[in-house]
Amino acid sequence: MAQSVERSFTVASSIDEALVARRQGAAVLAGGTWMMRDPLRGVDLPEAVVALHRIPALSEVEVDPDHTVIGAVVTHAVLGRALRGLAGFEALVGAADGAANPGIRRVATVGGNLCTLDFAAADLAPALLVCEATVEMETFDGPKLIGISDFLRDRPTLLADAILTKVHLRRDLIASAHIRLPLRMAGDYPVAIVSIAVDKDKRFRIAVGSVEPIARRWTALEEALAAEPGGFALNPERVTELAAEHNDFHGRDSTEAEGWYRRQVLPALVKRGLAAFLKTEGLA
Repeated sequence: MAQSVERSFTVASSIDEALVARRQGAAVLAGGTWMMRDPLRGVDLPEAVVALHRIPALSEVEVDPDHTVIGAVVTHAVLGRALRGLAGFEALVGAADGAANPGIRRVATVGGNLCTLDFAAADLAPALLVCEATVEMETFDGPKLIGISDFLRDRPTLLADAILTKVHLRRDLIASAHIRLPLRMAGDYPVAIVSIAVDKDKRFRIAVGSVEPIARRWTALEEALAAEPGGFALNPERVTELAAEHNDFHGRDSTEAEGWYRRQVLPALVKRGLAAFLKTEGLA
């Protein structure tokens, strides 16, 4: 007869309380949309959990003229509403509004989306990469700031004794777009995701998610575009050619799609992304 597991559930009212629980081995719960499906993936639920939803500072979105701060417990639905209509954040709004389905978006959080190690298809990751976001983490030695690329790469180590609390964004983009290639069923994970943006110097930033295990900037394509005569004024057809020529991704295989296909669709997604925001006022 299987023994029952004694579980503990802590609702933290402060970051310090959450850190103590984390130090004692508790898993961090934000929206819970991933963790609560662990049994379906053959993974045991954690024996100890600390929830963050009652820490007020983590549920806020602060928008200033040159800086925006997003709390880790802000949901996709709240994020989309808070940033809608703000120039440069179109990709982030698209990522928040387009992920999964409405029920999930009302619960799933920014922190949960970024901290789930096995979730390669997280929509917010590529959108935050083109924003060049900075992640704020709380540790027992105080807050720590780290660039989003480094955070995504080093999450297993960083999250071992810290909690993601906020995401910081500069207001330095003119326009952006978020393009995802979903499967046929609503709520299915996207085969590939491309976020594309132009900064105030009219240089491209491009990031890709779901194709490889970890989302990353497409620096080879960014550099190729910067070196092209005509620069920002390139037509979509030429951008598509360059995307195919500089496609340095190694597609991951999964039950949803094979790696070669994830890689193959990227140039077309870049073309769609470029077309989506070239009509923005000030770009055409």
